[in-house]
Amino acid sequence: MVYVVTGGEFNACPPPCAKNHIFGARICKGKRTIHPNPGFSGLNDEMTNTTIPPSTKITITGDLGSGKSAVSKILCEHTGFEYISTGRIQRQLAQEMGLDTLEMNRRADIDPSIDQRIDGIFMDLGKDPNGYVVDSRMAWFFLPGSFKVFLKTDVKVAAWRILNDPHRKSEEYETEEEAVQKISARKQSENARFLAKYGADCAEMDNFDLVIDTTHRKPEEVAAIILKGVHAKMRSVAFARFH
Repeated sequence: MVYVVTGGEFNACPPPCAKNHIFGARICKGKRTIHPNPGFSGLNDEMTNTTIPPSTKITITGDLGSGKSAVSKILCEHTGFEYISTGRIQRQLAQEMGLDTLEMNRRADIDPSIDQRIDGIFMDLGKDPNGYVVDSRMAWFFLPGSFKVFLKTDVKVAAWRILNDPHRKSEEYETEEEAVQKISARKQSENARFLAKYGADCAEMDNFDLVIDTTHRKPEEVAAIILKGVHAKMRSVAFARFH
């Protein structure tokens, strides 16, 4: 059965580009064969006729404001895979505990079992036969067999994107300067915490199959590069790690 999936619109490009970019795809259910819409460029005929194994896991991590959520959603549209994010898992766990996410995060500071439960959910995805696109800081570490992607971007562009995203409530800043400072500080803090807690070096780009600079790229372009990388790995074909 073939059905049409269409996405919404989003503004993810830095100035001077202020266009809303529409994404969409036609997906063959079951086989998950990719049939891109005309507006989605970057896939050749061989790739569009190649089936991605239904158990494939694509893990997305990277800088704040690099477009991880937007790119993940496009990948889901083109693969039929389910989207999983740390935020979704946190909300689900908070609901099971009868808490809101803020209170659960506060408890996690003194109760390590909460983080252990969240980490365990990601680890268990490795045993799941279904395909997923996972948007998470540490999923690449917990799913070593996944196709691991790191998205990077210029911090000033990241600040602009966050400041101009009306749906982004988790990071709110008064000025671009404040955003740049706090984004940089958070990145350093998280990298140090993950290195100390897990021995996982998020700053070591050799840990990833693909590293993409999204500073001047639309989410559709980034998704196309990722799909090319996935297909190259499937066929054991050489593919540049850095883009």
